[in-house]
Amino acid sequence: MFIQTEVTPNPNSLKFLPEKEVSKIGPLEVKSKEDTKNELLRNILSINGVTGIFLGENFLSVNKKENIDWEDLKHIIISFINDYYSNGNNSVLEEEKDLEENKNLTEIEKKIINLLETKIRPAVAKDGGDIKFKEFKSGVVKVQLQGSCSGCPSSTATLKQGVENLLRHYVPEVKEVIAL
Repeated sequence: MFIQTEVTPNPNSLKFLPEKEVSKIGPLEVKSKEDTKNELLRNILSINGVTGIFLGENFLSVNKKENIDWEDLKHIIISFINDYYSNGNNSVLEEEKDLEENKNLTEIEKKIINLLETKIRPAVAKDGGDIKFKEFKSGVVKVQLQGSCSGCPSSTATLKQGVENLLRHYVPEVKEVIAL
């Protein structure tokens, strides 16, 4: 299997594309091997210097400590991914997780979530990340950045110039967007 890698705007995050489905249950971020029973994720998280993994539909973004070089990690990660799929696994995550229902959301919150999912999430997924709605209160939208977006030097600019401007354009009640 040929596994491509792509750089992301975050120098401490690298995107791995295994040419197979990765997550059948939607985007997920795992930061500790204790948080998963999946063999591949546990192996990657056991590598010295790896700080987290973000899984999308067809990619894994791996985050590392700043003082570790990608050349020291990349080949080990690719080897783990190759071994995992060559052992007959068709995807990394297959189980349906309990999807949180949109509990008592206001119309404004539903509109914000729809914009995040249709206009913003696909763009950040291209860079190996994700954005999740957390709260809307007093004109302030709180979001959580995951994967490559978490800790990325350009994420503040993207958040203010991209996400905030777009949401303010479509939802006049939005005054500011902040990341948790």
